[in-house]
Amino acid sequence: MSYLYETHMHTCLASACGVSTGKEHVHFYKDQGFTGIIVTDHFFGGNTCVPRDLPWEKRIDLFFRGYEDALEEGLKVGLDVFFGLEQNYDHDEYLIYGLTKEYMKAHPELEHWTRRQQLEEVHRAGGAVIQAHPFRMRGYMDIIRVGELFADGVEAANAGNDPVDDARAYAYARAKGLLMTAGSDNHHSPAAQLFGVALEEKLTSVQDYARIIRAGGPIGLHVPPERFVRQEGALDERHKAYWLNEKEEVVPLEQGPWS
Repeated sequence: MSYLYETHMHTCLASACGVSTGKEHVHFYKDQGFTGIIVTDHFFGGNTCVPRDLPWEKRIDLFFRGYEDALEEGLKVGLDVFFGLEQNYDHDEYLIYGLTKEYMKAHPELEHWTRRQQLEEVHRAGGAVIQAHPFRMRGYMDIIRVGELFADGVEAANAGNDPVDDARAYAYARAKGLLMTAGSDNHHSPAAQLFGVALEEKLTSVQDYARIIRAGGPIGLHVPPERFVRQEGALDERHKAYWLNEKEEVVPLEQGPWS
């Protein structure tokens, strides 16, 4: 038996781009047969709707509204709901699993962590970090930044991506031996398609998921198999990818099946 979880989603209560409330998401995922969801609203480096001029603890309380709204409804209908967040740097984004509200209130410096500090401090707190949609290219981005040095794995499939982005991420992760996850990046329920992870054990907390990531799996990908099939045709210049080195500097990414 496997247990199906959403690992990447946003609510309108904390993400400026969110459309659905946590409660609305919960009913949709319950109907779709998911065991649980991890709410990962955009944190303060990204597209948050939390005002940045409020006191730190108030900002954290507001940031947790989407998760807490979902949790309340999940307890009623029998869907597990866990907390995570998505942090943005230079349009390279990272999903963080394992931090609590109490921890975040006590660590206002986390808003300004470097990528390296983020990984080290999240590990110290017992959590894990996944680079979200590493090969995504959108019009608002200048370049693709691949930052696997600052994560425990990569999101190989994201339902909000172009399929070519996922095919490249999957090829890269396989070639480099990176742990892979999948998520929907869902902002609106009902959604046209849902991705997720299939786990062999039922999670009792988000720390369980962080532990599985840090142990290297096993994590099954709930993704249509054709998602990773690379279509014929060359990538255009905008798809050129770069790598973030130990100093978080951008350098050209080596050529490979992801190119």
